[in-house]
Amino acid sequence: MEIDGAGDEPDEERDAVRVARAFERAYQQAYLRFHRRDGKHAELSGASRAVLTHLAHTGPLTVGEMAQHLDRAQSVVSDIVTQLAGKGLLARERDPANGRRTLVWLTDDGLAFLDRDREVLSVDLLARAVALMTPQDRAALVRGVRALVAADDEHRQTTDENPTSRRTPT
Repeated sequence: MEIDGAGDEPDEERDAVRVARAFERAYQQAYLRFHRRDGKHAELSGASRAVLTHLAHTGPLTVGEMAQHLDRAQSVVSDIVTQLAGKGLLARERDPANGRRTLVWLTDDGLAFLDRDREVLSVDLLARAVALMTPQDRAALVRGVRALVAADDEHRQTTDENPTSRRTPT
């Protein structure tokens, strides 16, 4: 004998699964339409990206300090810094605290490059579509995605879930 509703998911949980599936389908479509198509990973080598990203997190360093942090030969890091400086992404400057040391730091172009490099979606393609939306829909779009991320943050805080355990390589 079955009891009516026994074994069924609660309505709230069923609704959450329904909305999650709808969002996932919509996200697939959005990603396919708006992902970057500019070959961003061909611009610089992984080692060059590592140097830029490391500097962005640490602040100005000497070539020797970077070599130690990145576990690379100083000559290799020096060559990478020279290449990136030639592209205008890094600059060498005297350490104000010790004039014998030379620090390497990101230029404004280097900081802008990292900002663009982190973009998954094309801001230009998104802006073209967003321009056609009503102000209310624009606000709802951003508010909804922020609410989704905030809900996941709350879940992680209450479950002590490691945020990197669910990430997949890109």
